[in-house]
Amino acid sequence: MDFLKIKEAAKGYEAAMVQFLRAIVRNPGESANEKAHVETIKAEMEKLGFDEVKIDPQGNVIGFMGKGDKIIAFDAHIDTVGIGNRDNWKFDPYEGYEENGEIGGRGVSDQCGGMVSSIYGAKIMKDLNLIPPNYKIMAVGTVQEEDCDGLCWQYIINEDKIRPEFVVSTEPTDGGIYRGQRGRMEIRVDVKGISCHGSAPERGDNAIYKMADILQDVRALNENSADDKHVSGLVKMLESKYNKDWEEARFLGRGTITCSEIFFTSPSRCAVADSCSVSLDRRMTFGETWQSCLQEIRDLPAVKKYGNDVKVSMYNYDRPSYTGLSYPIECYFPTWVIPKDHRVTRAMESAYKGLFGDKRLECKSAIEGSKFAGPDPKLVRENRPLTDKWTFSTNGVSIMGRNGIPCIGFGPGAESQAHAPNEITWTQDLVTCAAVYAALPSCYEVNK
Repeated sequence: MDFLKIKEAAKGYEAAMVQFLRAIVRNPGESANEKAHVETIKAEMEKLGFDEVKIDPQGNVIGFMGKGDKIIAFDAHIDTVGIGNRDNWKFDPYEGYEENGEIGGRGVSDQCGGMVSSIYGAKIMKDLNLIPPNYKIMAVGTVQEEDCDGLCWQYIINEDKIRPEFVVSTEPTDGGIYRGQRGRMEIRVDVKGISCHGSAPERGDNAIYKMADILQDVRALNENSADDKHVSGLVKMLESKYNKDWEEARFLGRGTITCSEIFFTSPSRCAVADSCSVSLDRRMTFGETWQSCLQEIRDLPAVKKYGNDVKVSMYNYDRPSYTGLSYPIECYFPTWVIPKDHRVTRAMESAYKGLFGDKRLECKSAIEGSKFAGPDPKLVRENRPLTDKWTFSTNGVSIMGRNGIPCIGFGPGAESQAHAPNEITWTQDLVTCAAVYAALPSCYEVNK
């Protein structure tokens, strides 16, 4: 394989990739409203000569290059979060800009850039005859990830009946190769009370006070030792005597829990609250399950104290996609990690090292300061391990977490740009990723 020719081909498509990325993000594309993004991507795939392009009933846009039976897939979620407070943006989040190797706009890092690089990576494979016999390349723009990680892939696997040999998640990886992430789940705690007039609170039963006791116990879970009887996961998972997979747990990092939302009902501001509910964001490391995480909350002293007045449950997601299809699922997003010596991991490392060496490539604006911000220490890459993990959640929760399909991460952009105002990415990253994607299938065939 001629790595130099691959790099030259990727560089040759730089301007086209920038233009394509800006065309995608020029339209808002929040979860369940991705239609404009899908149409733009479909048109680009057809223009570049994909062998098959389709939109499935959920609204995912899928393009195939090649005719083989085995599939190597590249996943990019094409929905974005909103822009938040417009006053925090120093440029138009949809018009964006491109200057000195930097591209600005909502979704350029999280994560439409990955869609762009995967489509042009497939194009380079076709140009240079790099698709191995019996394989085809699948580039998919998935929907509703920001709402519900992995829902799209549950649909693709179970309803479209597509099961790739492995999947590359093109979420931003800061120039590195990522082989896993902590999982997460969304827990709800409901507490019942009895209302009365605020002038005589002793006549009622204040649900907010009961919830306050519970939240103190929840907060303490992050600080308790592994030997604490109220802890079933969290720090325990880092210890070999509690978790057979403790090494991968230490690689991913320990689980955490935090209160993210609070709700209440009361007849008025001069009455005792008769209900209180909270949402808990639970991050899980390797070895934890949704059952163990729910039981951990149910076993808290304050939860037991208030008995039948407390309900602990998991949220469900059933919001319709932009096509109108609803595909309900639990808000449980399993931890996943691909072994460091897995064939897919070795193939990705071989592709990257063959093209660019054994260190992450720096981005000039990250070091010297971007157009709208100064230097960002979080973006300095060279001294960070080439192979690492995400801090946030990805579609890998379904691909590998629920379905056991090998998944590896490599994508343009930076985690720190996700959901932030003045979001940027770099043309260098688009080119680098397109080149690595193009080399990957051949490296995979070599690493049997």
